[in-house]
Amino acid sequence: MDFQLKTLTVSQAAAEKSDVLIVLVGSAPPASKDPLSVLAASARKAGDLPDKAGKLLALYRPEDVVAARVVLAAIGDGKPASVRTGVVAAINAAKAQAPKRVTLVFAQPADGAAVACAVTAAAEASYVYTTTKSKAEPRSIRQLTVGVADAAAVAGAFDQARATVRGIELAKEWGNRPANHATPTLLGEAAKELAKLPNIKCEVLGPKEVERLGMGSFAAVAQGSAEPLRFIVLRYHGAPKDQAPVVLVGKGITFDTGGVSLKPAAEMDEMKFDMCGAASVLGTFRALGDIQPAINVVGLIPSCENMNDGRSVKPGDVVTSMSGQTIEVLNTDAEGRLILCDALTYAKRFEPAAVIDIATLTGACVIALGGVRSGLFASDDTLAAALEAAGETSQDRCWRMPLDDDYAEGLKSNFADVANIAGRAGGAITAAKFLQRFTSDFAWAHLDIAGTAWKSGAAKGSTGRPVGLLVSYLTSRAGSGDASGKAKPRKAKAAEAAGKKARSAK
Repeated sequence: MDFQLKTLTVSQAAAEKSDVLIVLVGSAPPASKDPLSVLAASARKAGDLPDKAGKLLALYRPEDVVAARVVLAAIGDGKPASVRTGVVAAINAAKAQAPKRVTLVFAQPADGAAVACAVTAAAEASYVYTTTKSKAEPRSIRQLTVGVADAAAVAGAFDQARATVRGIELAKEWGNRPANHATPTLLGEAAKELAKLPNIKCEVLGPKEVERLGMGSFAAVAQGSAEPLRFIVLRYHGAPKDQAPVVLVGKGITFDTGGVSLKPAAEMDEMKFDMCGAASVLGTFRALGDIQPAINVVGLIPSCENMNDGRSVKPGDVVTSMSGQTIEVLNTDAEGRLILCDALTYAKRFEPAAVIDIATLTGACVIALGGVRSGLFASDDTLAAALEAAGETSQDRCWRMPLDDDYAEGLKSNFADVANIAGRAGGAITAAKFLQRFTSDFAWAHLDIAGTAWKSGAAKGSTGRPVGLLVSYLTSRAGSGDASGKAKPRKAKAAEAAGKKARSAK
């Protein structure tokens, strides 16, 4: 969908050539005396257009309006959340007529945050997946023009939102693809495509390279599948090389049967979404390629299937992670943490300013937070606050959860350094405590997106979350100067090299 930004009053928007004109009406009645504004004010006064965000009044061929159809959409207080609600409702109503050109105009002044939410909401409401359909019916809307009182004042926010939409829709594309159309190899190819964008480089490692790195935990999960694993390394360089990067680590289980600890058959098809953390990293890099913020970012994606055959890892097996820590695998369906822990160890070599892992990790997080907010766990208060703020700005919200050491008690093992599960109680937290063991060298946050990465039922599909949150965080960090920290001395690389030499000598 092509987004355009224009300086438009409601009166000027009425003269725009479009199939549908959407007028966003806030709590304060429009002050303008043009016919549409007067009509909106009269409708508000008569109670035909309630103030509540998302309420609509549809009009057909009103006088002095070029568009045949007009939708008056209430946006309440005009804050981003209300704008989002109003735009989603209006686009859903408008798309029933399969319009190709839509004009969306604010009847009152709008700031950058409101405009950004309007753009992302319009894209979300009109999105259609088509890749594996024989008779594809893509979104009908080809062009959406956003009209505001002063386009120049919100141009930056508009451009970032447009880039974010591209990232969200790339994440949706790969999240929605069936597992046979989104193998680890194909994810690697998608990452290589991103390297065609400015300042992005990509490297894809296979089983032999992963074995040489000592990623025994990651390799153990992959060993039951006919599909070879891939370890994807993306780099975005938007700042000087000596600036410490932010590292994003995305869980890339392209299909999860649960392994020997087999999942129930009902809704197992939704386990194609278990790579939505990886998809969000791809989507974030897609947005970075357009926005070009002054920051360095590394993306790490450990990707494999969790399948069953005679070589599959078994409950009770003990594997050795890249960090050297041994792990007792009590449940093979807690595989995400097993691939992430090796990626987190690998992240140390970049001497990062911060590391954020993103994973559809636990059903327990779905029980705790549902599909509204992603679970946020962090070892660093400043990082946590920045991610929470980015979630509010982007309307891709998260909620901070505890990391008390007491929660790690259940991970103790008689046969290894740590077990991979700790029982049902506090399952999202104990999973985070497992990952925390591999993050002592850097500021770290974990986003559990099991409840927010996709929807079930009639609306089944990937949401593209938390691309919006991540892009907002990274651009804010670049803009505030927080990304200016220099990389630390390369002691970590020397220590890692020594560790590899020691392992090879065994």
